[in-house]
Amino acid sequence: MRVTYVNPVGTVGGAERVLLAALRALPAALPGYAPTLILLADGPLRAAAEALGARVVVVVLPAALAGLGDTQLRGGRTRAVLNFVQTALGAAPALVNFPRRLRAAISATRPQLLHTNGIKAHLLAALAGPRGVPVLWHVHDFLGERPLVGRLLRRAGGGWVVAVSDAVARDAAVVLPTVRVETVRNGLDTDHFAPGPGVDLDALAGLPPVPPGILRVGLVATYANWKGHGVFLEALARVPGVRGYVVGGPVSTTAGSQVTRGELVAKASALGLRVGFVPFQADPRGVYRALNVVVHASVRPEPFGLTIAEGMSCGRAVVVSAAGGAAELFAEGHDALGHPPGDTAALAAALRRLVADGDLRARLGAAARATAVGRFGLARYGRDLAAAYRTVAGRPGESARTAAGGRA
Repeated sequence: MRVTYVNPVGTVGGAERVLLAALRALPAALPGYAPTLILLADGPLRAAAEALGARVVVVVLPAALAGLGDTQLRGGRTRAVLNFVQTALGAAPALVNFPRRLRAAISATRPQLLHTNGIKAHLLAALAGPRGVPVLWHVHDFLGERPLVGRLLRRAGGGWVVAVSDAVARDAAVVLPTVRVETVRNGLDTDHFAPGPGVDLDALAGLPPVPPGILRVGLVATYANWKGHGVFLEALARVPGVRGYVVGGPVSTTAGSQVTRGELVAKASALGLRVGFVPFQADPRGVYRALNVVVHASVRPEPFGLTIAEGMSCGRAVVVSAAGGAAELFAEGHDALGHPPGDTAALAAALRRLVADGDLRARLGAAARATAVGRFGLARYGRDLAAAYRTVAGRPGESARTAAGGRA
């Protein structure tokens, strides 16, 4: 099956690691699988996808469109709305011209299925997808939190959605009542994300080695506003005997959607913390292995929580912000510990418990590894995604693109 993917960025964030996992898993599950990836920005994702056998085409999304998103509308303040409208007006010429270039690039790949991976990709495919080609929207987000996006996707018509968790599937079914929604939980290479030697986090952060007896506790996340960096730092300030690490960097191009490293450094300094700031790691497996405790601290319900699954697969003790799809990934006290989103005191209490109890850390880590192998492996992911592809491609008249009556 010839599958063409459209991804809005060239960097490698969580959604892109899910895409790369698909490129790894599908050759064994889908006979004749021939992937092409269309990127709307160049970056390290290109080489990573090519290394897995995908043909990659870059069709650069104009900056005016790349920076447009309904994150700017959150809070409903008049100034935010005016800024959004001004940005949208400035993007109008690009919105007219870019779909033509994207349609030509997609058509040249002769796809039997178009798989879009990200909200901008879903919307642009609704404008640019060739007539008669079934489209699958891979939804990694709660669309109910994105009112403008929800309205635009509803206008694009019915179709097919693969949701990364049951929580996302329920939300998508409400926002897109005419769309068929299926859950395909994310997969990862559990042979790659496995226990083993870690990287030197202190060297990567430019810090002296951690003193004996001090545990390493880390947050691995993009710099998105809602990933809970502030909660993590505030909790660390209440936990003696640890050194904290913030691992990651910016990924989104949408204005106002991220914190900056400077802001995080300033906050850590104000709390009296010595925190290691480690830049984005293309392969984070060595980071998880180097940590004694992996923290997930998102302040909103997490659609899935790939860092949770990766940390578990590496046999680490993980503390989870237990809401949304993240709550589906673990059993409290068996293979991870949970805390309510945004609850600094509860997160600090869980960390103190793990710092004090090495046996608990070991028991949770071993159970987490077993859970990851059983639930998140590539073989399961490939089978589930291939089944979704066959269903969608077998009924092209019900695809998101053709149901919208789009142009060729």
